[in-house]
Amino acid sequence: MAKRSSLFIRIVEGKNLPAKDITGSSDPYCIVKVDHEPIIRTATVWKTLCPFWGEEYQVHLLPTFHSVAFYVMDEDALSRDDVIGKVCLTRDTLATHPKGFSGWAHLTEVDPDEEVQGEIHLRLEVVPGTRACRLRCSVLEARDLAPKDRNGASDPFVRVRYNGRTQETSIVKKSRYPRWNETFEFELEEGAAEALCVEAWDWDLVSRNDFLGKVVFNVQRLRAAQQEEGWFRLQPDQSKSQREEGNLGSLQLEVRLRDEMVLPSGCYQPLVQLLCREVKLGTQSPGQLILLIEETTSTECRQDVATTLLKLFLGQGLAKDFLDLLFQLELGRTSEANTLFRSNSLASKSMESFLKVAGMRYLHGVLGPIIDRVFEEKKYVELDPSKVEVKDVGCSGLHRPQTEAEVLEQSAQTLSAHLGALLSSLSRSVRACPAVVRATFRQLFRRVRERFPSAQDENVPFIAVTSFLCLRFISPAIMAPKLFHLRERHADARTSRTLLLLAKAVQNVGNMDTPASRAKEAWMEPLQPTVRQGVAQLKDFITKLVDIQEKEELDLQRALSLQAPPVKEGPLFIHRTKGKGPLMSSSFKKLHFSLTTEALSFAKTPSSKKSTLIKLAHIRAAEKVEEKSFSSSHVMQVIYTDDAGRSQTAYLQCKCVNELNQWLSALRKVSINNTGLLGSYHPGVFRGDKWSCCHQRDKTDLGCDKTRSRVTLQEWNDPLDHDLEAQLIYRHLLGVEATLREKHRQLSAGPEAGPVLTGPGGAPEDPVAQLLQVLQDLQEAHRSSPAGSPPSEPSRVLELQT
Repeated sequence: MAKRSSLFIRIVEGKNLPAKDITGSSDPYCIVKVDHEPIIRTATVWKTLCPFWGEEYQVHLLPTFHSVAFYVMDEDALSRDDVIGKVCLTRDTLATHPKGFSGWAHLTEVDPDEEVQGEIHLRLEVVPGTRACRLRCSVLEARDLAPKDRNGASDPFVRVRYNGRTQETSIVKKSRYPRWNETFEFELEEGAAEALCVEAWDWDLVSRNDFLGKVVFNVQRLRAAQQEEGWFRLQPDQSKSQREEGNLGSLQLEVRLRDEMVLPSGCYQPLVQLLCREVKLGTQSPGQLILLIEETTSTECRQDVATTLLKLFLGQGLAKDFLDLLFQLELGRTSEANTLFRSNSLASKSMESFLKVAGMRYLHGVLGPIIDRVFEEKKYVELDPSKVEVKDVGCSGLHRPQTEAEVLEQSAQTLSAHLGALLSSLSRSVRACPAVVRATFRQLFRRVRERFPSAQDENVPFIAVTSFLCLRFISPAIMAPKLFHLRERHADARTSRTLLLLAKAVQNVGNMDTPASRAKEAWMEPLQPTVRQGVAQLKDFITKLVDIQEKEELDLQRALSLQAPPVKEGPLFIHRTKGKGPLMSSSFKKLHFSLTTEALSFAKTPSSKKSTLIKLAHIRAAEKVEEKSFSSSHVMQVIYTDDAGRSQTAYLQCKCVNELNQWLSALRKVSINNTGLLGSYHPGVFRGDKWSCCHQRDKTDLGCDKTRSRVTLQEWNDPLDHDLEAQLIYRHLLGVEATLREKHRQLSAGPEAGPVLTGPGGAPEDPVAQLLQVLQDLQEAHRSSPAGSPPSEPSRVLELQT
């Protein structure tokens, strides 16, 4: 049993941002930090004060996190990036909004005195004295302090203030993980209301000292407790007046916090078995629970429910049967062929999620080279005469204005070439398409042909397939390649227009070049020859795609492991000295790394023979390395044991914060069930005779910071988590339990209602009644779990951070 927290984050857009460049514009991007730890960086949108990002992320993290902050930055090529402003949402704020925060938030100025982080380890005691009791404060150590110096470290010391007296610790140079072990005493006066204040500061020789955070204790409550010891979170200085908001622009966000208490697998078996039985029975089920779930699911949460159900049935090997049932339900209530799968029904949303989970790698293989070519060429393409920009062409001294007709002709040729290349790539990809995707499209094709068998509806089965493959999968990926992980950055304005026109052409092909699709935008007429040829190619491709035999489907589906751990590969820089010699950023060597279900391997090139670096079962931690160690904030360390059982560390450098967190997430996910995972680690390196982070001289020291093995980013190729998916379905059904009961009452009271049947032991055979009983049992299991009872009020002076 474990409590799991996740954040859904959508960074939509910004508006009215201040100009940071001399051109009167900015190049904004966002950095997302959870408890001051950078986890996400959006793409940069160039030369605008109203950027649009539209990027979505899901982060799994520890339930003890405190806040998530969004920093809007201005990218500069020759100097440090400028900070425009920030939006900070605390965990308590998100917890009070079950549906999440959604809307515009004003950016506020970033005050260095509020940018505090980390924890301090203190021991507080009230001891008897000769005349009066004395307050003893032992300052032991601190961890993860804010880096205030340019070298990525700080020179921290602690100032303890009580009743007009101030005492200070020694200064620990160049460390964010200092250890002091110093004790101070103050005389306690009877009835004194003065608070004990413990402040952390960064010492500077020339400028003023920088504030690192503070902890304030109520002495009267401390006197009653007599003793307190633990890690306490450093707080910002709240004495400053609140600054005005609104002059730095605004940020549109969607942030939703989800806390789930996941029970042991056995608790969810009745629910999973009931849903699986309904899918196997299909439309023959007397209760039709899937139909009932669809009817009771609101539009706003239909996508989440569809994704969760799909993953649940993927884990049970019933994804194709589940989708086939949804196809039949959709076809049963559709009378017009031209409206088929056009709504945001559970079938449409489930199929969208299915293609992303099962077909994303296939999409990259088909579409990736074409998208790369469009980005590399950066050609000006326009087919709409009202938007054509005439420019000069020719060599030096012989410039002449390019005519509108020439622009339109060249644009048509460019788009025809891209569309032809895409369709050719698609035609050759039948065998590369995952078997479960082919089998699902085969079922869809058959069901639609059975429902609309007339000759005039000959194209309807093909359009049904393309409505998902082209309109809901390929075209969105063309228009927003970054959101489908096809590119790392957003396209500029010129490339975006080319991609949009290409996506429109793909949609016309997917619509089988109907008169209605041609009439929408007559200026797309120059592409009609390529579109007509593409329709023939696409129909031939679909015919081959759905022509998969039952035995072939079973063999290929068995070979396709949708539940395999995530596989990550790409170029990284590995530290060459392996602990010998100076630790410098120049000591890294570029290699191609591959993470499989067995090991982390490397090779000189992607096609070279791979050498195993670390066996998966030997990984004990994957964590970040602090910036000062290698003068880079994008270095990670993989701590593992070699074949002789000795602890080793591999230092790997990434090119950006997103790549760093993606690799960390992949490594943590595949090693989460390893034995011997570390609870603490050193974020620095052992240089000379001591650790660079905490200055300890024992190389085998346990570590000065907590590991973050549960902090990961959600990816499309994540392994399935059966218990979590079952818990999410239970939570959704519990939310609509009253509606389910009312539906059940109506069905039971209807003219076709028969006697209530019971199975062995008196359990109801009615599927809806069984579902309600299962929900009641799960609710009782949550109440009886240790974490199910409401938490009691803490009696401590401050919340203890462990």
